[in-house]
Amino acid sequence: MRQEITEALQNTRDIFTKLDEISLYNEEKVINAFKNNNVALRHFNGTSGYGSDDVGRQTLGNVVAEIFETESAIVSPLIVSGTAAISSALFGVLRPNDRVLSVTGMPYDTLLDVVFKSGIGSLRDFGIDFEAIDLTDDGFDFDKIENYLRNNHVKMVYIQRSRGYSLRPALSIAQIEKICRFVKKIDSQIIVFCDNCYGEFVEKHEPTTVGVDICAGSFIKNIGGGIAPTGGYIAGKTDLVELVAGRLTAPSLGMEVGSYQPGYRLFFQGIFLAPHIVNQALKISTLFSYVLAKQGFEVTPHVGEHLGDIVCSVKLGDPDKMASFCQAIQSISPVDGFVKPEPWQQAGYADKVIMAAGCFVEGASIELSCDGPIRPPYTVYLQGGLTLEHGILALEKVLDNL
Repeated sequence: MRQEITEALQNTRDIFTKLDEISLYNEEKVINAFKNNNVALRHFNGTSGYGSDDVGRQTLGNVVAEIFETESAIVSPLIVSGTAAISSALFGVLRPNDRVLSVTGMPYDTLLDVVFKSGIGSLRDFGIDFEAIDLTDDGFDFDKIENYLRNNHVKMVYIQRSRGYSLRPALSIAQIEKICRFVKKIDSQIIVFCDNCYGEFVEKHEPTTVGVDICAGSFIKNIGGGIAPTGGYIAGKTDLVELVAGRLTAPSLGMEVGSYQPGYRLFFQGIFLAPHIVNQALKISTLFSYVLAKQGFEVTPHVGEHLGDIVCSVKLGDPDKMASFCQAIQSISPVDGFVKPEPWQQAGYADKVIMAAGCFVEGASIELSCDGPIRPPYTVYLQGGLTLEHGILALEKVLDNL
């Protein structure tokens, strides 16, 4: 093992111990949710057709609702990504002429068309106004937010927990709790929504525990534990979740129907593994952050700073270095390790994007992966990792390439 990595492992022991405590807390929470909902082998079985008696789907939703401390939750294999889960939640809850205020700036790239692009069935096409207030260096811009909320009728406040393709830190649960209280004090009827992608099990509590009314995320990220094959979730207050259910199927059907013939074992097992897998991903993020900062690269978050998601961003300042970084990650992957990633125009992104993702589940960013848009300041976003050992080997390869 390279000396830089040995040093990093020695100097991050205290951080790793704290991450282990969080993982243990969340694992107990998951186990209790399984026990309280009497999870049994029969819940793993698939169904066909309408799936009106699909107890696996129903119980899976109940387990997630308990973990998130919400009244209700939808877990569906038919939600194809985090973007799809968020989009379903927005279209389910919002109505024509509603107004949304994002208090974390513009949303992630793949949501921009969902919000703004005319002629494709976007929020704008339905007369829904979406405004954004950027974060400050210290967090939320409370003065601008208060001024906007007091002078406009706002249906929903939108929070993006993770950073997207920006260099800001991910939000902490404490920050999310503070903005929820702030918004509700101004107008208790405002719905607070949170894009929770990359944030599940990073802390001891989820956004819905501290005031968020409804949140959404992907099962091929944190909560799927690296083995869920697809899917997403929406968790929150029952009246809001039911509106989203009507969007996913039909208003007259909601989640009374919905089959999935392969069965749900991998979803249940993924949730069971997720606290530990997220722990591994956070340790890998910490390790990359420590070593690459020592090498002179600008990283976010810095070692010792709060971890709000599983992502470590590294500003490289050069598109060739971006390619080299991603190619190193791909080359050490267990799947498609022989592939050499190149920038390409991927659906939903304004710029060409380079992605390294040699994953057992295609695109699963809880597995060790790395990507970034080919635009200044040429930053890559490393996320995931099922084992710390894999992360160590990948970091060695990155150092060799750079």
